[in-house]
Parts: sequence; C-alpha cells; structure tokens
Amino acid sequence: MLIRKAYKYRLKTNPETESLLSQFSGCSRLIWNKSLALNLERLKNKHRILYYNELAFWLTFWKKTDELSFLKDCHSQVLQQSLKNLDKAFRDSFDKKQKNKRLPIFKKKGLRDSFRFPQGFKVENRRVYLPKIGWVSFYKSQEIQGKLKNITVSRRGGHWFVSIQTEIEQEIPKRELCSSVGIDRGVKHFAVLSNGEFLAPLNSFKKHARALKYHQKSLARKVKGSKNCLKQKKRIAKKHIKIADARKDYLHKCSSKISKNHAIIILEDLKTANMTKSARGSLESPGTRVKAKSGLNQAILDQGWFEFSRQLEYKQKFSGGKLVLIDPKYTSQKCPQCGSISKDNRKSQSKFVCKKCKYKNNADLTAALNILAAGQCRCVA
Repeated sequence: MLIRKAYKYRLKTNPETESLLSQFSGCSRLIWNKSLALNLERLKNKHRILYYNELAFWLTFWKKTDELSFLKDCHSQVLQQSLKNLDKAFRDSFDKKQKNKRLPIFKKKGLRDSFRFPQGFKVENRRVYLPKIGWVSFYKSQEIQGKLKNITVSRRGGHWFVSIQTEIEQEIPKRELCSSVGIDRGVKHFAVLSNGEFLAPLNSFKKHARALKYHQKSLARKVKGSKNCLKQKKRIAKKHIKIADARKDYLHKCSSKISKNHAIIILEDLKTANMTKSARGSLESPGTRVKAKSGLNQAILDQGWFEFSRQLEYKQKFSGGKLVLIDPKYTSQKCPQCGSISKDNRKSQSKFVCKKCKYKNNADLTAALNILAAGQCRCVA
C-alpha cells in the first residue's frame, strides 16, 4: 500500500534566516489575500471566480508592478503553491460532498504563518536546503524514510519548524489478534475501556488555567501595540503551546497503547461541536445554567476527544486493525445484561442500577460494555 508520512522537525535559525522565513511567509500570505479579495469581489458581482491558471497570470502581472516588485525576491514555487491552495479551498467550498462547506477566509500576520516548496529542496542528514534561503540545520529526532514529496515551513510560537512529507510503499500487516474493545470517553475519566481499564484525564488546560488567567489580565493592562504588549502576547502563546503539547503527547501515549493491544476499537460517533455549544441563548430566550454549561464545555474540549479518535484511526489503519464508530444513543441508559433502556437506570454520574434486573456497575464501564456490544453487532452485520 502506498502511504504518505510527514516528519516534523524544529529548525535551528538565526536572525538572518528568520528574516527570510518571515519574508517568504508574508509574500505567500499577501498573494493568498489579494487573490481571495479578487475572487470575493467577482462573486459579489456574480462573475465566475478565477482558479489557478487565471490567478497565475495575475501573479505575473503583480510581480511587474512597482508596488509589488518585491515578490520577485520570493521563490516562485512558494507563491504558486499559495494559489494552488486557494484553488483547492474554493473547489472544496463548492463541493456538495464536503461536510463543512465555507468560503476561504483572509490570513492574518502571525497566525499560522507557513509556506511550502513542492520541489527544489534537499535534505542531507541534519540540514535542509530551501531555495533562495539556503541550508538550514534542524533537530533530527527520527530518520526520514521514503521518497521526498514536498516540504512545508511553519512558525509556531517563537520557533520555526519544517515538515517533510514522504511517500513510502508499506505492506499493511494482518492482525492475528481478534481482541476488540469498547471505549467510553468522558470528563471524570478520560476513557473507560470495556475490559475494566480506567484512563485518568490529563486536564492540561485546567492545570495551567490559573497562570493563563494571570497572564491575560496582565495583557489587558498593557498599552495596545507596545513592546510590553507584544512580550506578554508571546508569554501567553508559549503557555498555550505548552498546554497543547502536553495534551497531544498524552493522547499519543494512550492511543498507541490501545492500538497495539486491540485489533478492533469501538467508539461512539460523538459530535463534539454540538455538545459544546453555548447555553447562553438570545435576548428573547436566554439560556439557563450558563456558567455550569460553560465549565462543562471547557472540560470536554480539554480532553481532545476528536484528536484521540483521529490518532486511533490512522494507527489502526497502519497496523492492520479497525476503528468502528457507532451511534451514541442510549449507550449510557441501556442495561448490558437484560437490554432494558431507561434514563432512571443511571442513578448518578458514576452509578448504574438497572430498574428491571437490578444489574449494578460503574456507569462509564456500563457504557463501554454497551459500546462494545453495539460495535460487535455492526461488525457481524
């Protein structure tokens, strides 16, 4: 099977290199925004939008103007790739098969700065050659395998990273193990497995919430646009990166452990976006218990349920396993012994007592058993 993998490393930069990286990123963002503005204006006037071939003509024209002549200093492939990305974004926005269709939006400076080289780059041991930038060293944490396809340079916090995408022929192994497990995701327990294993939540955001609140209050007292304001923003960004990295590391450890031990993993198909909607309501019909719902939403988002599911999906695919998603309806109200469904079965957040057959168990473990049974029925069907 032909698969694509990405290897991400942190670059070892100096002020001169960082200036060039920022320049390339800025040029890429400028071309995206100008082309997007051009197309949005055409849509407003009910004209056909311009795709890559037409926009490439405009790119050549912009380079010849006195106002945008500095675009010549940037590698042409970087600017062309920005147009290709915009082309794909517009095609996806008009594709009926796409679930979350929306028009592309303008890019802001300092927010997800990045650019891509589809070719012309080189990788030698612990350094990478970027056209018109030169050789840049990076921290090599693992060996790169496969044929090099493209390279993306991005900024996160105060550091620059390089992501090298490769293509490799890999035979998907056949899993001899037939073990299957149902997983109930929650807030009190990050995950409860149907085999009786409980995984504690990391609550990365909650651990740093107090320090983050202090930094944000400090930012509110700074003069907007001042050097102290920029310094404080960097401190907040650094704290958010620390929170995100800790969460991602924990999710990788949990998903790897589960994927290695079970051939079939069954999860509820949870719609996190719907579950974390605000309860504030409107002026005509204001919501109730808004503060409590806000705290619950924060706790749910702190767990990283979607990322956990995404990691399990590709790890199962690469290891020859399978991930099954089932309808979450009644999984916490159904008795796994007699099959009766009642909202009164769940006495509290942690206790499950069946009104019909008096079956008793932990509520989250009961839900995991129901998830396992539903997933096995679906596999058989």
